[in-house]
This record gives sequence, C-alpha cells and structure tokens, in this order.
Amino acid sequence: MNTPANSASIVPRAIPTVQLLYWSIRRELMEYRSIYLAPLAIAAVVVLGFVFVLAHLPDIMRHAVALDPSKRDHLTGPFEIAASLIMAASFIVSVYYALDTLYGERRDRSILFWKSLPVSDLTAVIAKASVLLLVLPAIAIVITIVTEAIVLALSIAVLAAQGMSVAAFWTQLQPIQAMNGLLYHILTVHILWYAPLYAWLMLISAWSKRAPLLWAALPPFALIVFERVAFHATYFADFLNSRVSGGNGSSGGMLNPEMRMHPFHFMIAPGLWYGLFFAAAFLFAAARLRRYRGPI
Repeated sequence: MNTPANSASIVPRAIPTVQLLYWSIRRELMEYRSIYLAPLAIAAVVVLGFVFVLAHLPDIMRHAVALDPSKRDHLTGPFEIAASLIMAASFIVSVYYALDTLYGERRDRSILFWKSLPVSDLTAVIAKASVLLLVLPAIAIVITIVTEAIVLALSIAVLAAQGMSVAAFWTQLQPIQAMNGLLYHILTVHILWYAPLYAWLMLISAWSKRAPLLWAALPPFALIVFERVAFHATYFADFLNSRVSGGNGSSGGMLNPEMRMHPFHFMIAPGLWYGLFFAAAFLFAAARLRRYRGPI
C-alpha cells in the first residue's frame, strides 16, 4: 500500500524591510499629493509673477552694474523670493503632513487595513519620517532648481534681446554659489534642525484623538507661560524660537553666495545632537503608540 508523501508546507517568502519601506513611502506619496502639488503651485505663481518683472530687468541690470556690488540684491531678489516661497510651502506641507499622517489613518479607520499588511509599526513610522526628512526636502530642491532655471532662462533671453551682456548678469548673480547655499540650507535646517519638531508632531498625531494641532501647540505654550510667570525667564521660549527659526543653520540668506557656511561648527553643536536624540525618541514612541492605538 502506497502512503501519500507528506506535502511540504508552503512558507510565505519574507519581504525585505527595505522593500517594505520603499512601498510604504510610495503609499504615502499617493495618499498625500499635496506633498508635491503645493510647491508646484507656488512655483507656477512665482514664474507667472516674474513675467511682470522682466520688463524692468534691463533697467535693474544697468543700476546693478553701475552701482557698488552691494546693490546686487535688486538682481537676486526675485530668486531669493522664489526659493523662500517654495521652502515656506514645503514647511507648511511638512507640518500638515506630520500632524495628519498617523492621526488621519485612525480617523478614517484605514489603520485596520494597513495593520493587516506585513509592515511593522516601526517601519511605517520610519517611512512617514522619511517622507518628511528626505522626500519633501528633495522635492523642494528639485522644484526650486527648476523654477530658478526657468527664471534664469527668461532673464537671459530678455537681456540678450536688449543687447546687454549676459556674462555680466551671470557674474552679478553667481547662480552656482547660490545653489550651494540652498543645498546647505535644506540639509542643515529642513532635515537636521527640524527633525525633532517633525518627530514631535508625529508623536502627537499618533496620540491625540482629536485636534492634533491644538495638542501639539498647547504643551509648549503652557511651558512658556509657566516659565515666564514662575521664574520671569524666557529660556524655553528662546530655545523654541531658535529651533523653529532654523538656529545656526539659517545664518545668511539661503541663496546668498556670500552666506557664511560653517558645516563643522554646525555638526558639533550640542543642540543638533540633542535634537536628533529627541527626534529618535519621539519616533520610537510614535511607533509604540501606533501599535496600541485603535481607530477613533
């Protein structure tokens, strides 16, 4: 009598963590299209507004060449404004995304579906933090560079049509050095310096049952009031202002070729490493809360 052979049990193939992280990030980009649509909209408005400046560009160029080099702000102004507006839009989107990303999936109960997938809570939180600290800054950089390139091309076309020196315009503008300042600003401020701020917002997003913006702002505000009333001091308020305003990483205009970049001093600053430590702690706490927090 033949005995049937024992069929081998089918073991599901383990999916690498890197692949899970990649698809989690893609999922975030599909759900939150404002991540790239908002900066694109600001960039379109900037380019449209710059079209009205082109008529005065030859006169601005003549004054910038004739006067001392300090007057070059008349030329770099539109580029500074463009980059600042795109960076501001990216920051606003980052705050909105950090507050909504863990709160929103509990509010619409989609967390029940996402938890059924083989993605750990820590991987999910790291993916969301990667969007804040890597994807959004990268999108802002690309959109800013493309916007600056369009504005630069329009400026060169107008100056060439007027028979003015494009080389002199390029020398006054110094776009390569300006882009170095932009990259330095993004890396030091929007990625490293803002990391604990974004992580705090994600922690509140994972914890709160309603009004995450209120719960994110209320504890710092209460601490500022308590410190002011009890000790007549503003240490925490000054610390918070330094953190939000960019601290040492924001010295100088982000597109100013003469901005002073001190990467060594920035990297050894205690505030940077304290902030990164608290960012890691907040993200770990957010992952733990995501595990035990159910739908709202």
